[in-house]
Amino acid sequence: MVEPRGVHVPVLLDRCLELLAPALDRPGHAPGGRTVYVDGTTGLGGHAEAVLLAHPNTILVGLDRDTEALAHSQRRLERFGDRVHLVHAVYDELPLVLSKLGLEKVDGVLFDLGVSSLQLDEADRGFAYAQDAPLDMRMDQTRGVTAQEIVNSYSHPDLTRVLRVYGEEKFASRIAAAILRERDKAPITSSALLAELVRDSIPAPARRTGGHPAKRTFQALRIEVNGELSTWERALPAAIDVLEPGGRVVVLSYHSLEDRITKQAFAARARSTGPVDLPVELPGTGPTLRLLTKGGAEMASEAEVARNPRAASVRMRAVQLIEDEGARRNGAEVGRPAKKAAKRAPRDTDQGP
Repeated sequence: MVEPRGVHVPVLLDRCLELLAPALDRPGHAPGGRTVYVDGTTGLGGHAEAVLLAHPNTILVGLDRDTEALAHSQRRLERFGDRVHLVHAVYDELPLVLSKLGLEKVDGVLFDLGVSSLQLDEADRGFAYAQDAPLDMRMDQTRGVTAQEIVNSYSHPDLTRVLRVYGEEKFASRIAAAILRERDKAPITSSALLAELVRDSIPAPARRTGGHPAKRTFQALRIEVNGELSTWERALPAAIDVLEPGGRVVVLSYHSLEDRITKQAFAARARSTGPVDLPVELPGTGPTLRLLTKGGAEMASEAEVARNPRAASVRMRAVQLIEDEGARRNGAEVGRPAKKAAKRAPRDTDQGP
């Protein structure tokens, strides 16, 4: 097995370590008093390696659907011995993975979503529109349909929907029509041919801005092939549900739809579910998560993007599981609006002696 081409640079590494540290730098509940860190998208192991180095009392549960990525991570992380558990699984399978490992709860979780450096850099995977390759695009090459099957079998309405929804492609219908015309002549099997079809379908003025004309189409097909959004809708709540009190989840998203799912899932648990006009929080209705990232989502600095162009579109969000019911009632900076808390204070004072 050859090493991946190029240099793998983990996105927002220092900030991820900063956010995860309070959850991992404490006595753990795993055997030996260790804390448990889950990397739901291990990839080439850059984030995982940094966490293991920074936290000697932490064990890693690393998931990835890509067997090639796991093989590279295994070599990179082998020096950490029994602290590493790498599993071929999709991140929505986390509860089952933990059960098989005999672990009930975890302290920190990181999801670095989207396509990995390995998948982009290896031409034969078919993810890159700038390189000719078979139209595969499966993150897990052991199962599932390929992009070639989708391109050559979906109807015009279905192709249009995929390109418009997942790629936010304004010219989705025109591109889908061009694909159907071409495949009537012969099956479309080449990423280069598909990229050329997309380019020729987009009006010349629109091709002059926004990067490669095929970028949005390839992104949409990748999301459809791998079921990324539906899987993410299941995975994030499952990860929150296995957190130890005080545990943290950090998410790096590169697509607006992924980030929207993340934002909504976090927001739903970071606010009260009780009636807003009550003077006190009802038991069990307080927020269970505290939002940690500034302004909702954080982005990479200009300096980081210059070092690592793949950080340009990242949006990072992070939360902490509130530790106890009392903290949930009093941690309302992310729950009830501040004005509700202010209204309760005078009433409490009036009831005093």
